[in-house]
Amino acid sequence: MVSPSKTRNEEALAHLRADILNGRLIPGQKLAFADLCARYAVSVGVIREALSRLVEQDLVRSAPQQGFFVAAISRADLVYLTEARCEIEPIALRHAIAEGDIVWESEVVAAHHRLANASLVAPDAPDRLSEEWAERHSTFHETLLLGCENPRLRAIATELRASAELYRRWSFPLDHEQNRDIAGEHAAIVDAILARDPDLAARLLVEHISLTTELLLESEAIA
Repeated sequence: MVSPSKTRNEEALAHLRADILNGRLIPGQKLAFADLCARYAVSVGVIREALSRLVEQDLVRSAPQQGFFVAAISRADLVYLTEARCEIEPIALRHAIAEGDIVWESEVVAAHHRLANASLVAPDAPDRLSEEWAERHSTFHETLLLGCENPRLRAIATELRASAELYRRWSFPLDHEQNRDIAGEHAAIVDAILARDPDLAARLLVEHISLTTELLLESEAIA
């Protein structure tokens, strides 16, 4: 049985993370313990643990003598982050295609099927990304690289994707405005993987990552 304390910790983490990702707590905002304790009706210890976890996920930053802040976003950081992802993730994907077995293939297909059958938008807010879709999207991209036998390479790729989550949420309205076929992009990557075509799969993954950045840079969503 899950302890009440653990439940409170997990719930506070989930609510705080969702408030950051959905823009209710904005990039660069100071996160004061008293305000967060009142907001989520939990203790300072619970908030401290949640903030530490979110620092690990690159959604929160800590500064000595200053406290915690929602991670800031910028055009320069987005460009550097995208450049790093477009270098690292295709390498890991190429390894996965070369080293992954039929079990990995089936996991990719299953993760894609779950993602394809999740609602993209939140049921109570059509302008907001569904949390279920976001979780399945993260799992899908993680699964793509599970065939790679190099754990350090996978870890770097995972860290970079985590850093991109805040930008991905900000790009969601732009995807809708541009009628972006995200489902089609995912399906094309899976088809290339199943065809064991590393060049095509790597190119499609880079295009998929880059398009989000292009939409954000063309807009005024990020100063």
